[in-house]
Amino acid sequence: MRSGTQQDDDGLFTATGEARAVALFRLVASFMAVVMLTFVLVEGWRIWRDYRHALTNAQDAVTNLARATAQHAEDAIRQVDAITAALAERVEGDGLTHLDRKRLHRVLRQQAEIMPQLHGLFVYDAQGYWLVTDKTSVPPNANNADRDYFVYHREHTSRDVHIGSVIKSRTTNELIIPISRRLDHPDGSFAGVLLGTIKVDWFVRYYGDFKIDDRGALVLAKRDGTILVRRPFSERVLGVSLASSEIFRHHLPYAEQGVVEAKAVTDGTQRIYGYQALSNYPLVAEAGLSRESIIEPWRHDMIKSVVVLLLLMVGLSAFAWVVLRQLRERIAIERALLQAHQTLRSLALTDSLTGLGNRRRLDGVLESELGRARRQDYPLALVMIDLDYFKRYNDRYGHPAGDQCLRRLGEVLQAALKRPADLAVRYGGEEFTLLLPDTDAEGAGAVVHEILHNLRRLALEHTDSPLGIVSVSAGIAIGYPARAVVSAGALIEAADAALYEAKHQGRDRVNLAPQVGEWQTP
Repeated sequence: MRSGTQQDDDGLFTATGEARAVALFRLVASFMAVVMLTFVLVEGWRIWRDYRHALTNAQDAVTNLARATAQHAEDAIRQVDAITAALAERVEGDGLTHLDRKRLHRVLRQQAEIMPQLHGLFVYDAQGYWLVTDKTSVPPNANNADRDYFVYHREHTSRDVHIGSVIKSRTTNELIIPISRRLDHPDGSFAGVLLGTIKVDWFVRYYGDFKIDDRGALVLAKRDGTILVRRPFSERVLGVSLASSEIFRHHLPYAEQGVVEAKAVTDGTQRIYGYQALSNYPLVAEAGLSRESIIEPWRHDMIKSVVVLLLLMVGLSAFAWVVLRQLRERIAIERALLQAHQTLRSLALTDSLTGLGNRRRLDGVLESELGRARRQDYPLALVMIDLDYFKRYNDRYGHPAGDQCLRRLGEVLQAALKRPADLAVRYGGEEFTLLLPDTDAEGAGAVVHEILHNLRRLALEHTDSPLGIVSVSAGIAIGYPARAVVSAGALIEAADAALYEAKHQGRDRVNLAPQVGEWQTP
């Protein structure tokens, strides 16, 4: 075992002050980081929550719009369906050859005035000629046998109402949606068509009352995807098929209503659509809000929140920077104080002439080494070394030369110590001490003989010495603190006595002191 540098209470206090400052610095830095991270996470969660709310509100809005437009269309068509069903029964009951045309004209005109969505009511014979209408006049030789709805009823025996694609009226040039029924003779053969037409403009004006964004859309389409009405209105999209759209391909076949985000077939706008199939007619209503119009308010709010958050982060960062800078300065001061304290302590424990430890250093280490040797049961060697005839040397060569001689001896002593725990000190004047933990008499003797040998090799001139060169005498004391009662004073006294015995024997030699301390009885 080897001894380390001992630290006094002042050094411990200074080191603890630095440790507290470093701990406080880390605590403040961690706290500010946690605070800023918390702000970011909370604000990020709020932004994400608002985003989800915006989408949810938009989905609710398009769902309600789709239901409203679907219900409106169903009500409008149901009225025409009902009146055409009643008229068809009456016409077939009277027979087309026995129609009271004037009376039927009054009935048709009365019904057209009651229902604002109606463009007109018409009865055609099997060849497509106009028999009766709600109009005040009938164009000469007017024939609608080429119309799709007329061809459909001529080729199909179904008695159900038929909703055709948008056409343009040949009398008023208006865009209309034909709602038609087949008329039969008593034998079941084709007798003609009863037609009611709804104005496209009536739907357009109704859709225009809804407050949706400029990029939103309302659509009424046939079940096969053919567009009947659309807002924003454009005549060129009427009749365009939505059969390839996301809703008609992947959703409508499996669910009569729902919400879908998709790109529009007609204009390529990304929208959130709510769709609703009519319950009694093969029509589908769609209501769409553009994703951009949904996200834009949220994005505007998000940008404001991010700006506020950034300003808050900048403020917190500035505050943290000021606080941490103060703490760094405190740490620097604590370190400077510690370094100054260690420097002062080193100066207080170091001999300024030789660079070795001084007597205070020895006093501080010796007791702790005695305790360690006692606990670990190893010998402790203490060597006292003294320059021979040093007063004569000073008288002959002067004190500066004497100081140089002491420095050279200090270098020799330091070079002879090979272990970190070994200690060389200047005990006072020309007297030096070696403290060698875990070293017996043989080991201590080897160290001292190496010192004497190296000093002789230097051959420092000393004409007033019988040897002609500088020499030293040494006394060694060995203590076994685990086996005998050994005190610091007793160890030093024994080594000093051995030193003087070496001088008495003729100098330039080493002498081993007898047993140190009172040995304990096992």
